[in-house]
Amino acid sequence: MLPRGGGNDLNLTDFTTALKRGEVSEARVTFQNGTALLSGTLRSGQPYSTRTLIGDPVVKLDALQAAGVNVSYLPPARLSVLGVLSILLTLALIVGLIILLLRSRQGGGSDAAGTFGKSKAAVIAEGQIKLSFQDVAGCDEAKADLQEVVDFLRSPEKYHSLGARIPHGVLLVGPPGSGKTLLAKAVAGEAKVPYYSISGSDFVEMFVGVGAARVRDLFDQARKSAPCIVFIDEIDAVGRKRGISLQGGNDEREQTLNQLLVEMDGFSSGQEVIILAATNRPDVLDAALLRPGRFDRQVVVDAPDVRGREMILRIHARKKPLDVSVDLGVVARRTAGMVGADLENLLNEAALLAAREGRHRITGRDVDEARDRVLMGPERRSLVVREADRKVTAYHEVGHALAAQLLPLADKAHKLTIVPRGRSLGSALYTPEDRMHHTRSALLDRICVALSGHAAEQVATGQVTTGAASDFQVATNLARRMITEWGMSEVGQLALAQDTGNYLGYGPQQGIYSDHTAEQIDVELGRILNGQYERALALLGEHAHILHRLTDELMIRESLSGEDVQTVLAGGTLPALEPTPRPGDDPPAPTGRLTPGPA
Repeated sequence: MLPRGGGNDLNLTDFTTALKRGEVSEARVTFQNGTALLSGTLRSGQPYSTRTLIGDPVVKLDALQAAGVNVSYLPPARLSVLGVLSILLTLALIVGLIILLLRSRQGGGSDAAGTFGKSKAAVIAEGQIKLSFQDVAGCDEAKADLQEVVDFLRSPEKYHSLGARIPHGVLLVGPPGSGKTLLAKAVAGEAKVPYYSISGSDFVEMFVGVGAARVRDLFDQARKSAPCIVFIDEIDAVGRKRGISLQGGNDEREQTLNQLLVEMDGFSSGQEVIILAATNRPDVLDAALLRPGRFDRQVVVDAPDVRGREMILRIHARKKPLDVSVDLGVVARRTAGMVGADLENLLNEAALLAAREGRHRITGRDVDEARDRVLMGPERRSLVVREADRKVTAYHEVGHALAAQLLPLADKAHKLTIVPRGRSLGSALYTPEDRMHHTRSALLDRICVALSGHAAEQVATGQVTTGAASDFQVATNLARRMITEWGMSEVGQLALAQDTGNYLGYGPQQGIYSDHTAEQIDVELGRILNGQYERALALLGEHAHILHRLTDELMIRESLSGEDVQTVLAGGTLPALEPTPRPGDDPPAPTGRLTPGPA
């Protein structure tokens, strides 16, 4: 009796019923994995199949024979030769991987691990580095400190005879792109010794012990090549303070650091291996790494001053054909805060612009455009801007430039434009002075200039827009630092912000103080910002006729120089517009337009 669905499968109850009624003709029994599969035909000729447990009484031989069933037992299916081989190979592969992982974990630097624990340092043989101190500019003090290392590598006996111990390690500290790696190569080039270069992240792996093995291998190679230089870039990746991780300790990194400490501590006074390392985060390094006998000397490679920037530009301009209109001294004055990598990128961008326009020489216009592209992004002349928006943007940028020109201690604007770049509809670029100290008056002038764009909109149109969001942020941050860090407010000369110790100067963290002090800070912050905004309103209201005239000129010309602002302020007339040059045309003879405005 088959189920109504017409299928061949019978459940055990139906099969038992059919067996008792004598409706089962034959049964073939196959045992597989603890179950018994019964299949065959009924007396009506219909096939069937059912499954039950091996110990079930239904499948007993005597029960089936008593019902008159012809019974046959089939042996279980056996694995083929290929099946057996595939299982064995799979097991062997799994066991091999487990053994490899265990051996790597227990001894990453052993011979059993092969080259897994070998150093990844790039090796430059003696004399192959052609770089010298003449190819590095803007860091004269750092070169003077490293000259002693070069002298020691050239003639170590002079120091050994006096019992002097040269520093085992020299830590190069500075912002990204300031030339730390370049200086290390220059030391090797001056000393003409082998140079091993590796990054701190190359030591750390997921298996504990691999980094320590690589440290041992690196120092073994260095000792065999002495005298030599080992340079570790971004050493903070492996040299961070131990035991302060928010996610718990990192055994691999800490063991790597411990091995590095042991290797450096093992240098004798006559060891002629110098370790140079670079970082922009010296505050996160472990104290044991900075103690005398290891990295016992720190060389600061800071952002260059105006003279250093000019020297860096001259080095990068050696192989670039510059037009006579390019004054690298002016470019240096207009790139305050840029480091060597930024300046190299600036000249490279200028060369790309000149090549794109089909010129054979780099012009002053190319350099000026390259600076704008680096700082703010490429022009977006395809962006459709309403005339009313262009007018408001022009008033905003003229307000910044005019206030900067009128305030005695403010940095002067050397260019303002209403050509959209990046996410900005316009911008005003300044020529900042390299100052070691900033007075309270100079900082207030800077805040006033930042708020003058918003004030110009109010004076000119009687309305304000949302375009001053970034200006407010700059002014607020500067005013808050005056209050909480520099003691330049009525709150008092208190350290109300906790310094992070970060060399890059990302700013302070909020300190711990009372709610009353926090309220005083907020009141003083509002007093400074509102006071400078009222000052900007008064200043621009007094010179409203200059504001309107400069805005009209900017709407026509789209860009004005600092000299143009000074000319209009003095009551002069701007020269007529020059025709727009066509691509491939050589630039006209240089004029005085690149001469910087008075400070």
